Amino acid sequence: MAAQVTLKSGEKVKVNDHVYCSPPWSVRDGTPYSVARIMEFLPPEGAGKGKGKGKEIYTRVRLAWYYRPSDVSDRPVADSRLLLAAIYSEICDINQLRSRCHVLHRDKITDLAGWKKRPDRFYFNRLFDPYIKKEFDVIQATDVRNLPDNIRQVLISRYEYIVAEKDVVPDLTDTLRLCATCSEWCANPDTVGCDRCKNFFHMSCVQPPLLAKPSRGYGWTCAPCSKRHEEEVDKHDVRHPTPIMKPKSNAPAPRGRGRPRKDRSLAEKEENVDIKYFKMWPFRYFGQYTVAEDTLDPDDLIFPRSATRVGPKYQATVPTTLDVPSPSDPEQRGGDYTVEVLSAINTLTDEEIAEMEAWKVVLSRNQEKLYSVDWLTEALRRFSQAHLLNRGWSTVDMSVIPTRPEKWKKGETRHTDREWTADEVTAFEDGIFLYGAELRAVHDEIGTRSMAEVVRFYGHWKNSRLKEENAQIRAARLKAKDQGKDEVPSATAIVADQFSDDEGSIMLGLSKHNNSCGACRTRESENWWRAPKGLATDILCDTCGTNWRKYADLNFRTVREDAVPSSKKGSDKREGTPLNGPSTKRVKTSTSASVNATPPPSAPTAPQLRCLACQKNGPVGKVLRCNQCQFRVHAASCGVHVDKSVVDSWMCDICQNEETLESSMHTDCLLCPRRKSKKKAQFPNADSFLRASKPTEGQGWAHVLCAVFTPEISFSDVSQLRLVEGISTIPKQRWASKCTLCGETSGAVIRCSDCVREYHSSCAWRKGHHFGFEIQPVRHPRRDGIITTFKGETGNMVPVVYCQEHENSRRELYDVCETDETGETALQVYCRIYKQAPVTQAHALLRKARRLDQTLNIRTDGTSSVDVSAEPALQCDMCSTQYSPAFYPSEHYSGRWRCHKCHFEHRNGVGAGHSPDGSLSPLDDTMDG
Repeated sequence: MAAQVTLKSGEKVKVNDHVYCSPPWSVRDGTPYSVARIMEFLPPEGAGKGKGKGKEIYTRVRLAWYYRPSDVSDRPVADSRLLLAAIYSEICDINQLRSRCHVLHRDKITDLAGWKKRPDRFYFNRLFDPYIKKEFDVIQATDVRNLPDNIRQVLISRYEYIVAEKDVVPDLTDTLRLCATCSEWCANPDTVGCDRCKNFFHMSCVQPPLLAKPSRGYGWTCAPCSKRHEEEVDKHDVRHPTPIMKPKSNAPAPRGRGRPRKDRSLAEKEENVDIKYFKMWPFRYFGQYTVAEDTLDPDDLIFPRSATRVGPKYQATVPTTLDVPSPSDPEQRGGDYTVEVLSAINTLTDEEIAEMEAWKVVLSRNQEKLYSVDWLTEALRRFSQAHLLNRGWSTVDMSVIPTRPEKWKKGETRHTDREWTADEVTAFEDGIFLYGAELRAVHDEIGTRSMAEVVRFYGHWKNSRLKEENAQIRAARLKAKDQGKDEVPSATAIVADQFSDDEGSIMLGLSKHNNSCGACRTRESENWWRAPKGLATDILCDTCGTNWRKYADLNFRTVREDAVPSSKKGSDKREGTPLNGPSTKRVKTSTSASVNATPPPSAPTAPQLRCLACQKNGPVGKVLRCNQCQFRVHAASCGVHVDKSVVDSWMCDICQNEETLESSMHTDCLLCPRRKSKKKAQFPNADSFLRASKPTEGQGWAHVLCAVFTPEISFSDVSQLRLVEGISTIPKQRWASKCTLCGETSGAVIRCSDCVREYHSSCAWRKGHHFGFEIQPVRHPRRDGIITTFKGETGNMVPVVYCQEHENSRRELYDVCETDETGETALQVYCRIYKQAPVTQAHALLRKARRLDQTLNIRTDGTSSVDVSAEPALQCDMCSTQYSPAFYPSEHYSGRWRCHKCHFEHRNGVGAGHSPDGSLSPLDDTMDG
């Protein structure tokens, strides 16, 4: 039977159980518990194993750690039950174990929502490696199929999970891939796939062999498919139709009727699921840098790996210089001349050490320096140097030179940090109050100290605080001893003894009144816990204290399964009633009704989210919230179509780009000015509509607001507002004009609709200017452009921006998020009609080239192409094809057109085409040639 250990809380834990682990409050400085898995119990250090079954003494435990997302990234994560696994272990004191918890992989949980409602339940689906600072996906070993059978069986028999890069997971979970040439298994590193026939080939089996894979973003086709494609192109039979997306509704997901029945047996079965471990680990890395055959070796390393740093990319190739003579007597590395001696105390005798200790005491009158590690290290170095040079102890002086020379350094180094000024100490304490133990942020707050100095001062500052607290505790004990009173322990003291694992966390001696929780502001609690730094008060109620220590979340919803029913009248709620639901008015009853009649239950309300574009609430589904940055916006105002099953996991374009890396990581808007600031935010603020950004054709970024209200801008796909095109067509004077709000002369400006002021779209939005769409009446429909109808009003839809000073403007604007009878917003209607790029006329690269020609004022010999979308039935007069990037009118015959190929062949004197009916004469060919 496996060894079991009973914790102070009374729970019994064994190997592979998950537990909370934490040192006492005074050591952990307010940080929440850590979650870990017990790998093995260990006896005291240096002691052998006990004899006899059950007589072993365990004082230590080896733990495999889990990380919280906030431990490895500054990005906010809304789910407090999500963890990151790690192949990293440490040995800790067994007294640091608090209580038991449960951690499972996401794929092994049937009902995730129900799992997260239960206390002490966590889940993970990614792994973080603390050495290479990178996250990996974790999948079940049984889901891996693209491997030879012998390797796959070994992985399944040994490990429960496989760790791999996100890009490698689709290859591993695909069906078995065999080379179409040699019928052998295709390993991912040396395999290429044909984009047309979807077959896979070894790079060495292709003729000629491929030396490297295609670059990212490019495809590859095998020889038969390439030949077949060339034949199709020569026959002019190739036509790639534009995919038509089925319009999706922005309505919220339908609410289910009733509540799902809780399956207790299923939940208990998931908690006790069997997990396979091989050498105490359930994981194994099988990613981009793994050789499949190495996994058969049981001693192969299981840790994640990265690319090698050996080669000309990382090491300099220094040519041999034959003309330069080598030094005659180079210093031998590792000798007495190249090794810096820091201490030679081990060579002294006992008498010399006693004499040195006597001289060390008189080196400084400051008693604190005699116990300073930095001062003692430098003193021992100088004593050792004096001994090696046969000098007396009296030659050592620590009061004159605060610096010391170091070998291989030009300047001298201080052996102790310079004294901290009062302003620096104040800035340090303010940083600790704001950021806690995040010393990198504290270092940025100070600004005048190096990171090493901040870390050292934090240790001294923390020890001084502990010294003051211990002095107060000793003074209180002496005072109680002098009074000689045998006080009866209070109820709070008894509770503190029950929670001895959290000794120092419970606030003792607090009165029952004038106490307020630093998180929920409640004034009633059975126990009060110490609060982390940065809250309104220094105490937490029982619920918030438990949620902070276990889940690192002060806003965590109360777990009703463990809640003690209150004895107050009216406090009990029916299960399923929203905890924070608005109180409804009491139904008016007649005087003859019974006084004790039960009032009807309050109707449940659908959860609402506030859109950052229109500042109006909307149901979940219409208003989306990013799973990463908590950005909230109406789906229709951002070009988003989300299936109702993935509404909770939706991510905005910027957060999604962090994983896909399809566009630039520099997310500043190309239409906004480049502001120079010392502390520049890495990403746009998630509390503003300016977070809504879309990628451009050059893989840059542009705000949705700036792109829509800039007239020259268009979109390749208006249904999703991607990709932004036409930035190069904005006139030069609009880039050089000065913004009347920020004063910058960079960025494209727009003009107020009611005055001559010019400003950037983003500046106007921040200043609270009015944005909307106006329907202007049309007198001549054929001459005045495209007409549309919105909410019963017909005319030209025009984007309008005007200043705050024009509050009395008579314009009737439709808001960005205002919808019509069909559910389309004003922004959607405007973009669909006026912002669609002519994708049917030419492909993206040709459209970009034409815009560049217009910008550079390049003429094409007086010839011009026609929009194919306007004349869909055009046909080349020479080769009779109907498919061409562009059609050009004949110079001499009206109503006749030539395709792109025939036009340039005849213009250059190459007669490759002919009229199908023979209507063209030789004179026609001569004139057109």
